[in-house]
Formats: sequence, structure tokens, C-alpha cells
Amino acid sequence: MQSTETRVVVWDPLVRIGHWALVACVGIAWLTRTGGHDWHERFGYATLAIVALRALWGFIGPGIARFSAFVCSPVSTLGYAKLVLAAREPRYLGHNPLGGWMIAALLFIIVLVGLSGWLYTTEAYWGVKWVAELHETLSDVLMGLIALHLAGVALASYRHRENLVAAMLHGRKRAEQCQSGRISTQQEHS
Repeated sequence: MQSTETRVVVWDPLVRIGHWALVACVGIAWLTRTGGHDWHERFGYATLAIVALRALWGFIGPGIARFSAFVCSPVSTLGYAKLVLAAREPRYLGHNPLGGWMIAALLFIIVLVGLSGWLYTTEAYWGVKWVAELHETLSDVLMGLIALHLAGVALASYRHRENLVAAMLHGRKRAEQCQSGRISTQQEHS
């Protein structure tokens, strides 16, 4: 039986552009954390704006962009994690359960980093040591989550033989056919 590779659009332009804009803004904010106060602040606020737009899109965007499509129950996520450890995890067209929770965690921590940074700029908290330390600690947590996210992308790309970075650039992924002939989706693996 001859197989032809079909590609389907998974990530819409808002998700893709938002993702890479967020990467750029977080990266620039991190690089300007010392000595680049004005730039650091501007890119911090831009980051919050992008997260706000993505959060809204997570409720009103197309099916696979919605949080309800990729944030699974803790039980499902734990089951998926066990399959990852056994190297038997199924491939997902969108985010897998661990990836879904990672996206939620990244967005949440980015908001906390941004809010703590903003708090530090207010009159009441300017120069307050615990606010500065909170902002720095949350930034370190964010960098750790980003490292885990990149490791997860690399592992999933390797295991499922697809370039997830390229998919986030052009928006398309390989469609796999189920026995019924339908395109494999997250819901069929839950």
C-alpha cells in the first residue's frame, strides 16, 4: 500500500506570529535586564500584551488554538507522562497533554514576571528589595520552564519524526490517518 504524506494546517497565523513575537519579546527583555531599563520595560509590557491576546484567543480562537483543546485533565496528563517515560506516547496533531500544561504554565509565569516588574516601577514599590527579588526569581523560573519546553519540543520532534519548530513557522503538520480514515486528533488519544 502506497502512502502519501498529507499536511494539514494546525497553527493559525495569530498563534504562530504570537509565539515568535513572545519569543522575541521575552528574549529581548531578558537580555536588557541589566543596563537597558527602558527597553526592558517596553518589551516587558509588549510581552504582557501578547499574552493577553493569546489568552483571549485561547477562548475565542479556532478549535485547536483553544485551551479546551489542549489543556487536559491531570489524570490524562499523568497517563500521557507515563507513556512518554515508556517511549510509547501517541502523536498529537496539536499540543500533547504535557505540552498543553507547559503552555499554560509559561503564560501564567510570564504574567507573574510582568506584574512583578510593573509593581517594581510603581511609587509604592520602587526600590523595595523583596519585589526586585520576586521579579528576578520568577524570571529564573521562566527560563527554567523555557528550557523544559525546548527539551519537550526536541523530544517530541525526535520521537515523532517531525520538525515542530518548522511547524510553528509555517503552521502545517503531517496528518496521520486513523484506522477509520479520519485525521488523528488529540481527542482520539484522550
